Amino acid sequence: MKEKKFLFFNLWVVLGVFVLACHPKQKNRSSDNVKTSSSLSKPNIIYILADDLGYGDVGVYGQSKFETPNIDRLAAEGMLFTQHYSGSTVCAPSRSALLTGMHTGHTVVRGNHEVLPEGQYPIPEDTHTLAEALKENGYATGAFGKWGLGFPGSEGDPLNQGFDTFYGYNCQRFGHHYYPHHLWSDHDSIPLLGNSGTNKNQYAPKLIHEKTMEFLVRNKSNPFFLYVASIIPHAELAATPEMMEQHRGKYPPEKSFQGYDEGPEYRKGPYESQPETHAAFAAMVTLLDKQVGEIMDKVKELGIEENTLIIFTSDNGPHKEGGGDPDYFDSNGPFKGYKRDLYEGGIRVPMLAKWEGTIPEGSKTDHISAFWDVFPTFLDLVGASIPENLDGISLAPTLLGNPKKQKKHEYLYWEFHEKGGRQAIRKGDWKAVKYNVFKDDSAIELYDLSKDIAEEHNLADQYPEKVEQFEALFSQARTSSEVFKFDQSTYLNTP
Repeated sequence: MKEKKFLFFNLWVVLGVFVLACHPKQKNRSSDNVKTSSSLSKPNIIYILADDLGYGDVGVYGQSKFETPNIDRLAAEGMLFTQHYSGSTVCAPSRSALLTGMHTGHTVVRGNHEVLPEGQYPIPEDTHTLAEALKENGYATGAFGKWGLGFPGSEGDPLNQGFDTFYGYNCQRFGHHYYPHHLWSDHDSIPLLGNSGTNKNQYAPKLIHEKTMEFLVRNKSNPFFLYVASIIPHAELAATPEMMEQHRGKYPPEKSFQGYDEGPEYRKGPYESQPETHAAFAAMVTLLDKQVGEIMDKVKELGIEENTLIIFTSDNGPHKEGGGDPDYFDSNGPFKGYKRDLYEGGIRVPMLAKWEGTIPEGSKTDHISAFWDVFPTFLDLVGASIPENLDGISLAPTLLGNPKKQKKHEYLYWEFHEKGGRQAIRKGDWKAVKYNVFKDDSAIELYDLSKDIAEEHNLADQYPEKVEQFEALFSQARTSSEVFKFDQSTYLNTP
């Protein structure tokens, strides 16, 4: 009897080994064997947003003057997007598009509208944000870095728009300074005594990173949405003495900037001087890269790597303020334009996505996407219903390795309310750009991006029928806004 039981036991062991041998564990899924959003447990989500980092400021996108090994590691271990676009060409509307899932023709904040003494125009109370949607689905939510979508205590305050906790700069204008006199911790303004007067002893990006890491550790056992809105490398250009020492003298010819170093507006917006802007810029991006690496390493250390989606991107193209020198660093890569432009250089941004065991390592996509796709993508991945009023389309099929099921946009739309008014639409490979919108004689420029990625050859005269189609789209793509009027009227704007 015992011999029969032993025989059957051995038979089951052999059978089990055979089954396992025929079905080896697959680390990454091909398009023929992929997860679906409905089969996934709720993933943790980390969204890292650089500030004014150009398409060409990252190694895997072409940067050659300095290295970004950790951001590059995201590409090696995940997916690189070649045709991803920011929500706008400046800070606040870009973030509004991200958090509302709507482009600048529909989103609630369409410009950098200043509210004195500290903050920007608030997201209205009845706006349903990405953070609120994830919180409703059981997520802990935290925002760290720069906000810019509602002054402290307003309806647009991050704690009133779905975030459980916030640490950093509420106001974009105060975010011009890396040694600020205070930062916000939830509802409290925290004085940084080490930066009193003209002292520079508390470097804000490091303080914010410490709080970011604390949130990560504190929420390791439950689903979380971590929004890391870094201020790097927005002007002013400032790095710690230790960081400067690592980069000093490496980027000749060096460039200097004479700024505002004393007086009543000191550290209230105007940029401070920087005698070595090239070294400072490279040092700042190097720190950003280091912090990205530390986030990645901590996720792995906590044992949550296979259930955590990490995305890295930037809010718009590279800046030229405070001594910024994007031409020296080739920050806009092969594109024309900078921050405040609606040419590719002002709005096409790097985007990298890593999800261990789910997103294929070293993969790349040329799918055309934008910030307003993030909202529906995250809801799709967590199995939540997607609001019907969003402009975005879920990128889940692309991320999960099933590009054949990926829906595409009919077109992408942007508008910018400064510099005489600007509009742009991308429809397939065609791009229409319209500057000086507030003038009666403004004309559409037309580019075929499949042949002219640098937007050097205006084809408007050769394709009048396409110009007519885009002219109609420019009118159809937007709704009016009582606050952000798209006309000659002005409101206080900040960089």
